[in-house]
Amino acid sequence: MKLLVAGIALILIAETKAQFAVEAVQGAGDMLRAYNDMREANYKNSDKYFHARGNYDAAKRGPGGKWIAEVISNGREWIQGNSGRGAEDTEADQRANRWGRQGGDPNHFRPKGLDDKY
Repeated sequence: MKLLVAGIALILIAETKAQFAVEAVQGAGDMLRAYNDMREANYKNSDKYFHARGNYDAAKRGPGGKWIAEVISNGREWIQGNSGRGAEDTEADQRANRWGRQGGDPNHFRPKGLDDKY
């Protein structure tokens, strides 16, 4: 009986870790899609919207998506912050990132006139 319980516990742990990994991969895809859309839209003052949207979509996947969104966002801002872009803009991007990851509506940052396809 103990062996059966231990086996079930191991299966559940392995399944949970696998689900986390799937969420992370899907969340990375959400982040990439938002980035590509931002580049395609090339619309003034829309970057905060796309930051929030990528984080929002990834976080909806679950803990793995939320984790990868934070890793990607922090890494991107670290790189851009070290390229001389400015701490003020980096912090504004991070506010949009956190807003999206915490379930805030990305449209809060949507600029007027941005194509509805985004």
